[in-house]
Amino acid sequence: MAKKRNTKAKTIGFKKPSFLVDERIRFILGISSSLFTIYLGLAFVSFFFTGGADQSKLDIQLLDLLVNSGIRVENWTGKTGAFLSNLLINKGFGIAACSILYVLTVLSIRLFGIKTHSLKKSVLYTLLFSIWCSVLLAFLFVDSASTSFLYLGGIHGYFISEWLISLIGNVGTLFAIIICFFTLIAFGFNNSVSNIKKLFKKKVKAEMNDLEEDDDAEEEIENEATFQDELLTNPNQTEETHYQQFDIELEEEFNSEFEDELPIDETNEIDLDIESDFEPAPETNTQKPEDDDVELTIETTRIREESVSINHTPMEDFDPTLDLSNYNYPGLDLLEDHHINNSEVSKEELESNKIKIVDTLRNYKIEITQIKATIGPTVTLYEIVPAPGVRISKIKNLEDDIALSLAALGIRIIAPIPGRGTIGIEVPNRTPEIVSMKNIIASKKFQESKHALPVALGKTISNETYTLDLAKMPHLLVAGATGQGKSVGLNAIITSLLYKKHPSQLKFVLIDPKKVELNIYSTIEKHFLAKLPEEEEAIITDIHKVIATLNSLCVEMDARYDLLKKAHARNIIEYNKKFVTRKLNPENGHRYLPYIVVIIDEFADLIMTAGKEVETPIARIAQLARAIGIHMIIATQRPSTNIITGVIKANFPARIAFKVASMIDSRTILDSPGANQLIGRGDMLISVGSDLVRVQCAFVDTPEVEALTQYIQKQQAYPSALMLPEFVAESSENTADIDLQKRDALFEEAARLVVSSQQGSTSAIQRRFSIGYNRAGRIVDQLEAAGIVGPFEGSKARQVLVTDEYSLEKLLSQVLA
Repeated sequence: MAKKRNTKAKTIGFKKPSFLVDERIRFILGISSSLFTIYLGLAFVSFFFTGGADQSKLDIQLLDLLVNSGIRVENWTGKTGAFLSNLLINKGFGIAACSILYVLTVLSIRLFGIKTHSLKKSVLYTLLFSIWCSVLLAFLFVDSASTSFLYLGGIHGYFISEWLISLIGNVGTLFAIIICFFTLIAFGFNNSVSNIKKLFKKKVKAEMNDLEEDDDAEEEIENEATFQDELLTNPNQTEETHYQQFDIELEEEFNSEFEDELPIDETNEIDLDIESDFEPAPETNTQKPEDDDVELTIETTRIREESVSINHTPMEDFDPTLDLSNYNYPGLDLLEDHHINNSEVSKEELESNKIKIVDTLRNYKIEITQIKATIGPTVTLYEIVPAPGVRISKIKNLEDDIALSLAALGIRIIAPIPGRGTIGIEVPNRTPEIVSMKNIIASKKFQESKHALPVALGKTISNETYTLDLAKMPHLLVAGATGQGKSVGLNAIITSLLYKKHPSQLKFVLIDPKKVELNIYSTIEKHFLAKLPEEEEAIITDIHKVIATLNSLCVEMDARYDLLKKAHARNIIEYNKKFVTRKLNPENGHRYLPYIVVIIDEFADLIMTAGKEVETPIARIAQLARAIGIHMIIATQRPSTNIITGVIKANFPARIAFKVASMIDSRTILDSPGANQLIGRGDMLISVGSDLVRVQCAFVDTPEVEALTQYIQKQQAYPSALMLPEFVAESSENTADIDLQKRDALFEEAARLVVSSQQGSTSAIQRRFSIGYNRAGRIVDQLEAAGIVGPFEGSKARQVLVTDEYSLEKLLSQVLA
């Protein structure tokens, strides 16, 4: 059902105008809407007092009324307010027209960025209410127009009321108005029908209880009269024995009645409650406790019925952004426009390059039939169609000769261009243009992107904004020589994600061995970053902490896959959709899963210092983590085979190559040449699948990133960064070096848990005592040193060496003495 509802919303839903993205425009519109609401409200109030005096002046044409300054009205808001009041009230919906103030109030609040009632629903139900109220008032006060200037139902209500009366009469019109009222109540308010039923049931029950009390009183009077007659006929029978007999009869009647109404197990439960909650009453007043018992039983049954109805009440969808509901997305004013004068390619330059290309090819007896130029920000693509019989390889071999004739930094020949049937020659522009990140973020393609993790990288040769979905890549490998734009490319990726995602939906794990490239993002730690517990800095620079963090991500990956297995979901999108629609119970460990993007700068330094310790968890995450929303971006300036190994390349299908020094490096990154022929300064090749696209990377300067992070930092944040699960190797300590005199405070309780469950698992201790993985691992090592559990056996659980609690207590007394 959720899928159908979402599809419908996409097809008929209101599409927010693009200019409302600017906060300044929304603020001005909010102020204007608020003041107009107050103005219209004053006009309505004044119309009720001054409308009669202004009627003769409002009958002229609108243009004459507005232009003629000699016309004065009594309305407090002038001629405009008087005209609007008369139009909406007398000529519109009557007094019901005042409900438009509610719609304008909702609009003003939403323009200020405050989430409130749906504007679409407010307009719809306000319009329906105005129509209904207008017809009702016109029907009830049909003669009000003859005695007053004010049409209580307006002309709209008058005509519809008169038409209905002529069609179905007064009684039918009244019934139609009543039906419309209940229709509005049923569809306008959630659970309105069920609430009315509850009230009706409660009223019926109360009346039934009153009738039962009256019947009990009459029976008591009759029994009292019968008792007096029996005393007269049989004076030997005492009053006490009579009342005892009457109590027994009443008890039998009560038991038989409830045995028919309730199942046997529920009757037993009620009897047990009565016996445990009440003590036997004195013999002199035995009837009162049974009345109390009856009231208790009925009340218990009623509570059970109400609790069932509450559980069936539908709940609203979970909104993960409510924790930071006041979070405002960054605006475009935080970024700058970067322009270079005379950066456009002139016609003279195009014509000159065309002549040089044609002449160079003719020198080698290669004729072409057509040439076409596509101007890009830094490179112009010349597409040529060779004459029949010309071999493509012959043109391909002339790459250096064409570059020499054009006096260009370096050209790249695409032979042929896939899907076009032409040969492409990419020639750098004499004055390259800087692509501003502001223009990329403001582009329609990025703003209307429906990607899970939209990444805006720059502009293609045809000046189109180039965007990708990181969630579908699913991992990205970035390489390039020093100073060719690699760090700027990482900043562009992070910036585009910060502009699109809420802190509850995305977390970054930033690893920076150089300690200076990514440190600028430390200010948004509590909004967008994730780290290990008890770590002071969220930007990871220490090699040992890098290993622990990557292994911690493997633990998080396994935990997320367990949650997906329990939820019967295949990926994070299906899982979060089930959690948002409250189909998963948080008490069973389920939680909303944000995307986690791991960014590693200077990957070569990690491989050189840690080697397999780093490569193994990275390969494991890259192979498995796509479905559960963990994605990796690895950057390196040394694209050699000992750094970018076969395992890494196999699991990173999406790659970005900035300018490199040699063709070998280009083949290492892209599996094809071309990156060595780029011109640098953000010029890059992107390989996604079988496509190879040349893109000019968007430029975002350090001050812009600082302004962006400071803007986010000033807003409400979470108490801390997202805490990743702790990780420690099972055999991290030598048991011979463990001093049991310095044992953990939970050591004895953990020992009893392990022996009682016969399961020596670190994760079990972690869950049972709600402690970190490091501490649980130390406790297991201490248990091993004490001889309670066996040694680490790889993936197998540790063997518990103590069979019962008596043997455990004996062992503890010996070891800890």
